[in-house]
Amino acid sequence: MKESRAEVSYGKIFAISAPIMLASAGQNVVTLADGIFLGRVGEVELGAIGFVGVFYMIIAAIGYGFSRGGQIMIARRDGQGDIDGVARATYSLIYFELALAVLMFAFMYFGSYYFFAAFVNSDAIFYKSLEYLDYRMWGVFFSYIGVAIIAFYAGIARTTFIFIDTIVLGVTNIFLNYTLIFGKFGFPEMGIAGAGLASTIAEVVAFLTFLVYMIFDKNLRKYRLFKLPKIDLEIIKTQLRISGPMVVQMVVALGSSFIFFSIVENLGERNMAAANVVRMIYLGLSIPCWGFSSGINTLVSNALGRNRTDQLYPIMHKTAWLCFLFTMSLTAMMLIFPDTIMAAFTPDTAIYDVARPTLPILAVILMLFSVGSIYFNGLAGTGATQVGLYIQIVCAVFYLAYIYTVIVLIGGGLKLAWTAEILYWLVMIVLTLWYLRTGRWKGIKV
Repeated sequence: MKESRAEVSYGKIFAISAPIMLASAGQNVVTLADGIFLGRVGEVELGAIGFVGVFYMIIAAIGYGFSRGGQIMIARRDGQGDIDGVARATYSLIYFELALAVLMFAFMYFGSYYFFAAFVNSDAIFYKSLEYLDYRMWGVFFSYIGVAIIAFYAGIARTTFIFIDTIVLGVTNIFLNYTLIFGKFGFPEMGIAGAGLASTIAEVVAFLTFLVYMIFDKNLRKYRLFKLPKIDLEIIKTQLRISGPMVVQMVVALGSSFIFFSIVENLGERNMAAANVVRMIYLGLSIPCWGFSSGINTLVSNALGRNRTDQLYPIMHKTAWLCFLFTMSLTAMMLIFPDTIMAAFTPDTAIYDVARPTLPILAVILMLFSVGSIYFNGLAGTGATQVGLYIQIVCAVFYLAYIYTVIVLIGGGLKLAWTAEILYWLVMIVLTLWYLRTGRWKGIKV
């Protein structure tokens, strides 16, 4: 029993989750940097990046969701000591992610105009969104293969370089945003298009950095990853079975946010800009949630691979407690210094007045998110991703029905609209804990 406690110690959970905390939030970091710089350009650009930023995060989430399924398989085989299985699962994931990137790029290249036309009423926001996406879409190839590599390192619980690579991504993106948006160091002033180009180049640099690290990583040799295996359709099918529901979950969750912003747009460009400021604060403060959520996938799946079902609940409870402490520590800073935090995203104090009343609501949302995301992703680590999909759909239905009622039918404002997130996470927590208590996840094959 003492050994079991040592294996699920707070230190081990933090050691695995902390590097992933930044890596899994890579798109959050990029979106935050884009929003911070574009907030200095104008209200339309700030509103547009809020809209197109959510859209691209959906695209990124599709690749990331499939990588999470691969990560669960890799962790399970690593727990079983199946080295060959780890390598085959990794390459199957890379092959699939590459094919998926081609499909997503084709969709953005040929269909984004018609897609945005169906949701955006403001011509200014519409054309600014497309201007950003013209450059941003090229990053999908490097993003998708990158998350496959991250899934491998997270799956074998070697996460240190993930942290370093994400710093490379963030620093490169920040420097290029400043250079290309405002036209510094002899470069042309590109505005929102510069943000799209900067983010794409940053993803290329981060991918190449990781590739160089892998070439010199001596510990990688036992997995024989540089010996290309044939495409294993059976493994890809298994990954699809596990990760397919997770992808739909993420699309449903982010798609709900996309619809939220399309509805909020009807409240005017000022409310749209304020909603985007709140969303970017939300993205920044939820970084611990993303990291610990990805870590719990590896911890739970690895434990089950070693037939240690007794560790499941201790791992989840301790991870949830750590995630809560980290998230609420950051959230406290937002409540104490709200204007200072908002000033990072826009100098327009008129937007502060609209956004400020929603910040206490955001604190409640983050409190629920920090706990609910851990148990929900712990459930995914057991392989019960189909059940997770059903739970996600139920939550989304409640969420969208609430938003439609509050904004369209009742005519409520931005503050009331954000309370939909509270309902979302309450339903999520109740349904997830209920399913975990049933024990039906036992025996699911991954």
